[in-house]
Amino acid sequence: MELMVLLNALVTRLLFVLHSLIGVWRVTTAKKEPKYWLLALLNLLLCLETGLTLKFKQGRGYKWFSPAIFLYLICTVPSLWLLEIHHGTQYCGNEPGAVQVNVSNQDFNQSRDSSPGSEGTDHHIIQTAKVFVNQLSTICETVWTLALHQTFLLLLVVGRWLLPIGVEITRDQLSQLLLMFVGTAADILEFASETLDIEDVRKNYALINAILAVWTWSMLQFPLDLAVQHIGCKPNASTRRITSLLLCRYSAELWNIGVSLFIQDGPFFIVRSILMGHFRIFNQMLVFFTAKNILVVTLQLYRLAVITLDFRATILQKSRKGEVSCCPCEPYEASTHATADQDTQMKEFVAFPPKEESQAPSEDQ
Repeated sequence: MELMVLLNALVTRLLFVLHSLIGVWRVTTAKKEPKYWLLALLNLLLCLETGLTLKFKQGRGYKWFSPAIFLYLICTVPSLWLLEIHHGTQYCGNEPGAVQVNVSNQDFNQSRDSSPGSEGTDHHIIQTAKVFVNQLSTICETVWTLALHQTFLLLLVVGRWLLPIGVEITRDQLSQLLLMFVGTAADILEFASETLDIEDVRKNYALINAILAVWTWSMLQFPLDLAVQHIGCKPNASTRRITSLLLCRYSAELWNIGVSLFIQDGPFFIVRSILMGHFRIFNQMLVFFTAKNILVVTLQLYRLAVITLDFRATILQKSRKGEVSCCPCEPYEASTHATADQDTQMKEFVAFPPKEESQAPSEDQ
């Protein structure tokens, strides 16, 4: 096992556990009930995954799925749910916070001046740590909640970068995935902060739960790597069906379209439409992002239509030549191996060719 692979695997999971414990600490502080420390037991799942990954995969990742990212979601999302639900009872006062910070600064100076020598230096470090913790405790809970949201999404991207990659994914694919995750994280953070900060939303407990449910649903795309990996297909009988051929060639593009329509932009559009249509909640940013979701969904449907037409034209062209292939490097003779049902599907699929194909003169002419 390489040393860097081991180091990256351990450090990344340690960051996940640390951030999760901070979230549990804030829940316990906000609720003022020690029983919420039981949420920290969820990190045992991440510790178990770490041991299994180091033993069976030598610290490297899996194909199409990252268990570490998924378990990090399980460990952190419940804390953020509780903090957001508790958000309605939180109040922030800027002036008292400023006074506490000034007093803390005085404590720093007094502890430094009243403790000479090496023992004084050690005492000063301890006092400094205590004052720093006290300062963190005086920060408003709403600020803590937003900071946990932001660091949560940043750690998902940075953690996916630091985690050792498996043999099935290349560095080029990983870089593409990270760039996609950055944009996805920004959209998710905007959705959570922009909708949950609306005063009328905060007064509706059921609406808060619905928004958090959609937010949680959108987070499930982070453990998956299907957005940059194509499904490997071989020239056998199972890949000669039209659906299999389409998935074989455009698996990554279709996954991106599906994520946008069913996991991210589609659900976000539905939630914002309900806020404006049913609850009569309007503001400039809500209208803007609703329009943005409509545009993205429309473009994704347009992209799906383009892919379908391109695939149909390719199938028609190859069927005239007597071959159908999932990719240019894997041609095979359809007439030799295809069954009667598959031939029927092929004929039905190409029975209505595009206009430019139907108007083109045949080779016999």
